[in-house]
Amino acid sequence: HLHQDEGTRTRREAVVSTQSTGKMKAPGHGGNFGVWGLTFASCDCTLIYLRNKEDPWNSIASGAITGGILSIRHGPSAAATSALIGGFILAMIEGVTVVITRYNSEAYKPVMPTVPDMV
Repeated sequence: HLHQDEGTRTRREAVVSTQSTGKMKAPGHGGNFGVWGLTFASCDCTLIYLRNKEDPWNSIASGAITGGILSIRHGPSAAATSALIGGFILAMIEGVTVVITRYNSEAYKPVMPTVPDMV
């Protein structure tokens, strides 16, 4: 049961307040995500060009570089921390992707056909 004392909100009021806050903050979050995406894609494409290779290391490094670039204005310590976190998150994503790809590829390996015995 929801106990209502004076000054407490009902669940409906809390939900409406949360929705209202979400609506107000959505454009800012969307813009931040767009900046992150553009920075990440720029770093990823640059690394692919420079290394002439497309592999998970490009994404991991791009995550680290993006984290560092986007937090550099808060100082070198914050940039280094964000770079480590960005690289770690992308390493986890790439690791899961590699595991899923390897797991799914087992189902598509060619199998040598067997000829039944004619006895």
